[in-house]
Amino acid sequence: MIGSAAIELEQVVPTATACELLGRSRATHYRRRRPASNPNAVRHRRRAAQPRALSEVERVAVLEVLHSDRFVDESPATVWAILLDEGRYLASPATMYRLLRDTHGGVVERRRQATHPPRSRPELMAEAPNDVWSWDITRMRGPGKRNFFYLYVLLDLYSRYIPGWMLASVERAELARRLIDETVAKHDVDPTGLTIHSDRGVPAAKPVAQLLADLEITRSLTRPRTPNDNPYSESQFRTMKYRPSFPDRFAGIDDARDFCVRFFAWHNLEHRHSGIGFHTPASIYYDTAPEIRAHRSEVLDQAFATHPERFVRGKPTPPSLPEIVYINPPQETIGTH
Repeated sequence: MIGSAAIELEQVVPTATACELLGRSRATHYRRRRPASNPNAVRHRRRAAQPRALSEVERVAVLEVLHSDRFVDESPATVWAILLDEGRYLASPATMYRLLRDTHGGVVERRRQATHPPRSRPELMAEAPNDVWSWDITRMRGPGKRNFFYLYVLLDLYSRYIPGWMLASVERAELARRLIDETVAKHDVDPTGLTIHSDRGVPAAKPVAQLLADLEITRSLTRPRTPNDNPYSESQFRTMKYRPSFPDRFAGIDDARDFCVRFFAWHNLEHRHSGIGFHTPASIYYDTAPEIRAHRSEVLDQAFATHPERFVRGKPTPPSLPEIVYINPPQETIGTH
């Protein structure tokens, strides 16, 4: 109705004015005046022949030369040069390559290409302290340019407790081996029930691997270029380096060691970690957390009894203690409760 009215009106006034009076978009008006097209119709546009293109006879001649016994093992650029020396020109090297690509298998990679099978996805589960330790090494800036100290840290996955650490001026597998050996002995850990997870750098070196095999400790490695495979150690380093007292550079290795002594004492004994119900790592590691949580419940019960109207969601409870801690949980556990 509006379309026919617009057509009649534009006989006496401009089309823009007619559309404005009728409240219709000019684009809609022009589009609907075009003849309807068949949506199922296939448009065939004939491509014009390139006047510089080789004829079919010339293409066949070029391919015959390239596939001949004389030139079958030569590159098109070499064939082009040899033919020029003999006073012949068939086509440019680029055209030769294009013709070979158009023939199946004409241009292939003849060298053996290295293939790497996909690395297995590490899936670790800790249900108690000393089930899984993750560990890594981080650099700490020394007083001079390109002067670094290397901090080796073992972290208990379940409790986030740091059972052992070492600061050194070099990054060597022998030092990592010594740290693991001494920490296992210090905490009287049964090595046969322990898994140690690390990346593929120095922690994965031969001396470390040999020690883990000797102690019958299960070894787990991250996938290459996958930092999320070792998230707890990465998070612990972030916590350390974002502390207000962490300097841009340390005056010396003794200065760095003093900082580490203070930091790890704070981390283990004072830091209320959100991932473990805001308990300290030491309270989870040494199993004092249930008693602390019971005390928190009593305080919250008393607060609720005094002012129940202030707790609109009902009786409050303290955060739960960890049950299972995963690195890359199995797919069937994701989304389940």
